[in-house]
Amino acid sequence: MAKLLYQGHGSLRLTTENGTVVYVDPYAGEGYGLPADLILVTHQHGDHNQIAKPARKPGCTVYQNFDALQGGSYRTALLHGLRVEAVEAYNRNHPREECVGYLVEADGLLLYFAGDTSRTRQMEQLAERKLDYAFLPGDGVYNMTVEEAGECARLLRAGHSVPIHLAPGRLFSEEAAARFDAPGKLVLRPGEEILL
Repeated sequence: MAKLLYQGHGSLRLTTENGTVVYVDPYAGEGYGLPADLILVTHQHGDHNQIAKPARKPGCTVYQNFDALQGGSYRTALLHGLRVEAVEAYNRNHPREECVGYLVEADGLLLYFAGDTSRTRQMEQLAERKLDYAFLPGDGVYNMTVEEAGECARLLRAGHSVPIHLAPGRLFSEEAAARFDAPGKLVLRPGEEILL
């Protein structure tokens, strides 16, 4: 069974059933010693792109926003046996042409790593994809507020909606997480690992 570690802020580690290790936006927290097969970066802000932080297996792939979004076209790639699809991510602090979110298919699950974003035009279409997990930012400074993240979660209708990136400069905010109102709400705290 796949596992997911929330490292804090916007950083996560996915381990598939067969042992493929994926880091998303490495920067915060602990748990970088498990060697990576794949590192995904949603954009080039320093709190999302610390690609030297995770240990790496030989042949590790680093897949970044500029790989995933080229010439205005969002790409889909098969990486280490996982289907990785880039999707829209943008707001007043994150230009559309420099940022992506990712849909990752792993072990029969569809996970949406939104990156730094507010509501996008594409989210209504994503709702049709029957997402299993949606990881949504809600700091209200660089991203939408946690209340807006809840609205996006209601639009997306994922099986589980997880608030992340809740407090600039900190791993987590209990207060913001408590205000996240969404169907399938699942609050993960830094260092917490769950079975998917």
